[in-house]
Amino acid sequence: MQLNKVTDALSVSPQIGAEDMAAIRDAGFRAIICNRPDGEGADQPNFEEIEAAAKKAGLEARYLPVTSGMVRDADAESFGQALMELPGPVLAYCRTGTRSATLWSLSQAKSRPVPEILAATKAAGYDMAGVARRIVNGGKTPTDTGDASFDVVIVGSGGGGIAVAASLKARKPGLEIAVIDPAEIHYYQPGWTMVGGGIFEPAETAKTMCSLVPRGVHWIKSAVAAFEPKDNAVILDGCRVVKYDRLVVCPGLKLDWAAVEGLEETLGRNGVTSNYRYDLAPYTWELVQGLKTGRALFTQPPMPIKCAGAPQKALYLSADHWHRTSRLKDIEIGFCNAGGVLFGVKDYVPALQSYMDKYGARLDFFHNLVAVDGPAKKAVFEVKKPDHEPERVTMEFDMMHVCPPQCAPDFIRVSPLADAAGWVDVDQATLRHKTYTNIWSLGDVMNAPNAKTAAAARKQAPVVAENIVADIMGREPVAQYDGYGSCPLTVERGKVVLAEFGYGGVMKPSFPRFLIDGTKPSRLAWLLKEKMLPPIYWKAMLRGREWMARPEKISAGG
Repeated sequence: MQLNKVTDALSVSPQIGAEDMAAIRDAGFRAIICNRPDGEGADQPNFEEIEAAAKKAGLEARYLPVTSGMVRDADAESFGQALMELPGPVLAYCRTGTRSATLWSLSQAKSRPVPEILAATKAAGYDMAGVARRIVNGGKTPTDTGDASFDVVIVGSGGGGIAVAASLKARKPGLEIAVIDPAEIHYYQPGWTMVGGGIFEPAETAKTMCSLVPRGVHWIKSAVAAFEPKDNAVILDGCRVVKYDRLVVCPGLKLDWAAVEGLEETLGRNGVTSNYRYDLAPYTWELVQGLKTGRALFTQPPMPIKCAGAPQKALYLSADHWHRTSRLKDIEIGFCNAGGVLFGVKDYVPALQSYMDKYGARLDFFHNLVAVDGPAKKAVFEVKKPDHEPERVTMEFDMMHVCPPQCAPDFIRVSPLADAAGWVDVDQATLRHKTYTNIWSLGDVMNAPNAKTAAAARKQAPVVAENIVADIMGREPVAQYDGYGSCPLTVERGKVVLAEFGYGGVMKPSFPRFLIDGTKPSRLAWLLKEKMLPPIYWKAMLRGREWMARPEKISAGG
């Protein structure tokens, strides 16, 4: 825990946890302000958990959430008012502390000289020079000049952003490249399904960001507030400005937990869990192991979502455990899908359906989760079947795994880069922005009609890199993305249905014939040596002695 003193009355810090409350109290603080919205990060506790722990420690707690990079004057006024009302000293926190420092700086603009504000925040470890420019410019951040400038700026350091940075460096080592992302930890999110299935430990899915950013690439640890493409500028948290010649946008998407009434309040308790959150995946495995009888529900919201097979994988791995422990006959399994089919690529449906049948899972299509009453263990679904009036149905549960609704991040949806639905608007082949020719996008945030998977980003990264280099050389982009995506659906420990497809649901198998046929599992070592898949996935395969098989072989018990 890092406590950064701004004044005698206020300190700011990065994200805190419930376990930190005693130390915060012992450090002399009497109140806490949370400036981070619930659900912003995959590894963050909800404010309700923080508030309960704070009250237990004798601290007051207030929730003043501010979207990353979007501090309004009204937010600053509310922050200043809270400082007057709460007993001091106060500790304010967000993801990194920058938002809290920005709120304090703006709230003091009318009562303190700008140099005094800058000195106080600098001593606390935060550069508020951009905020100072906003103050002296009447609340606006000028973008004609910047605090830094790069040949290529990449927004987002997930799998797509890191891959593009590495690919660009390999093609043109002399490029000045910056990656912008406030996260200190890089997560391999597909691994969380394995955590929820008792195969991985959570720590196996996390690495420090600094260990993954390619050598020679600058890491700017900050959130993006806005884009000004007409000035080739990105505005950061704290009102700093970064200029670029070319921009790559790949910040992923937003998990919209708040779209389901009552969900945030009950996550991690009352039998409600989700493998889409780092800290909840272990709770999934805890629930699976503990459930002896009753009803287990698994939900899937409307598309688009990241890794469309993940909601099913949670079901398969849970059911496989109950099958192996002879409990399956006493557990009722329900799969509530807002869509109308089990899987979007019809060729893989028979194999998957055979496992739904094996586990006795009930399929309820056109069922979209809209509300949860955790203490009562009831879930409310809106049912919209074709040619039927919408209705609501309530289901009781003993355990429920939830896949949350998903959308583009807020700072993308309100930007000039977005289409009408909020996604970055690109040409689906070149991944170049349709309006701004020096901007590209990849991964979950862009609007090409492909599946949002890690495998898709892996294929998109070299396309973006190749086309950026072509643009630098004065050539037209020639590399094209064909919509490739893949989803390894672990249907039981030791077996995977590997769904590979392109635009339009066309099957695109990429594995050697012997691996697809399952005839030479001894060749797995050769594939690992050739690095044809990320090591963490191979670890899962080898641990479970998994082998790839055609869907028809799996469905036949192959």
